[in-house]
Amino acid sequence: MVTPALPQLRLVDTPQGPLTYTLTRKSVKNLNLRIGASGEICVSIPLRCSVKQADDFVREKGGWILEALNRQTQRRVEPLPPVSRAECARLLSEALKRVYPLVEPLGVAFPPLRLRALKSQWGNCHWAQGYITLNTALARCPEELRDYVALHELVHFLHHDHGPGFYARMDTLMPDWRQRRRALKGYSGALEHH
Repeated sequence: MVTPALPQLRLVDTPQGPLTYTLTRKSVKNLNLRIGASGEICVSIPLRCSVKQADDFVREKGGWILEALNRQTQRRVEPLPPVSRAECARLLSEALKRVYPLVEPLGVAFPPLRLRALKSQWGNCHWAQGYITLNTALARCPEELRDYVALHELVHFLHHDHGPGFYARMDTLMPDWRQRRRALKGYSGALEHH
C-alpha cells in the first residue's frame, strides 16, 4: 500500500515558463489543482499516481494557471485616489477627445458626454439619442483604461451590440484593447467605492 507522503515542492517547465507547485499525495480519485490566496499552486494526486503524471498535468494546465494568477494580481490593484467632480469631467472629456479621431473618419459625430456614478458598468452608449455616459469611477483609473472605455462606447455608434463586427472594429482601432479590458477588471473595486 502506498502511504500519503509529505508535500513536495516541484518545478516544472511549461510552454508559458517555469512554474513551482506543491505536490501532495492523498486518497483522492482525481488529480486536483488549486491556487491559494497568495498565489501558491497546489496539486493533490491519488496515492498510485506518478510524479510525472502530476508534472504533465501542471504543464498541460500552464495557460489556465497563469491566467488565474494574473486575475488574482489584478484584483489587488488599488484605484487612484478620488477626484473632484471638475477633475473627473476634465479627465473623461480628455479621454473622449484623445480617441475620437479614431472613429471620426468612420462618420461618428462627436457625442455629448454625461458623467454618472454607475454601479456595474464603466460606461454606456445611448446611440439612438447620440450621447455617451462614462462612469465617474473611471477618473480613478489610469489614462489608457479611460481611453479604452471611451473608444469602446464610441464604437457602439457603429456597432450597437457586442457582435463580431464590434470586436473586429476594436481590433483595428486599438489592437491591445483586450489587455486593457483585463487590466480594467483589476479596478472593479473603484465601482463600489465612489
